[in-house]
Amino acid sequence: MNSLKTPKLEFFVRGAEQIPCPCCGGLLIVKGSRSRKFIDDNCNVVILRIRRLGCGCGRIHHELPDTLVPYKRYGRESIEAVISPAVTPNEIPLSVAADDSTLSRWRNWFRNYAAYMAACLVSAAIKYQKRTVESFSDLPDSALQRIWAFVNDTSGWLARTVRIVVNLNNWVHTRSAFMSRSR
Repeated sequence: MNSLKTPKLEFFVRGAEQIPCPCCGGLLIVKGSRSRKFIDDNCNVVILRIRRLGCGCGRIHHELPDTLVPYKRYGRESIEAVISPAVTPNEIPLSVAADDSTLSRWRNWFRNYAAYMAACLVSAAIKYQKRTVESFSDLPDSALQRIWAFVNDTSGWLARTVRIVVNLNNWVHTRSAFMSRSR
């Protein structure tokens, strides 16, 4: 694994489209911004300024670019390169700057989460009338192939999947916290 390089310049992220609140569909208003770091495929720590968006329902959302996956500290390109089926554990692309335990966690995360993401895509297709319930009988058995049936298997498929799942407010956070009980 290459050592991390010094942080790049900070970039301000601003989406070009107005996305409604994933919870209630209301209008999102800019409430501020915050820093979000991630490690790109060249081992650089990149600092992004992402907007905090508030809604009348009281929820705050963060506007993430397609290069990020929520709660992951590495760029989407690195994660996608590792979880793609053509990549075996011994054939990790040289551009992925993560240790073996991180790569293993990404694979386990995707193995556990892929069927859920595929189901979210089915739900979105029905909700937005892109497909009917009856048309899903021809979907492949593999969760990854079901995902690809909706978002295509070309580069960036993970970003397209994440965008749909997050914008429908169906993203399950993968952070964990340890809480102790006082006596």
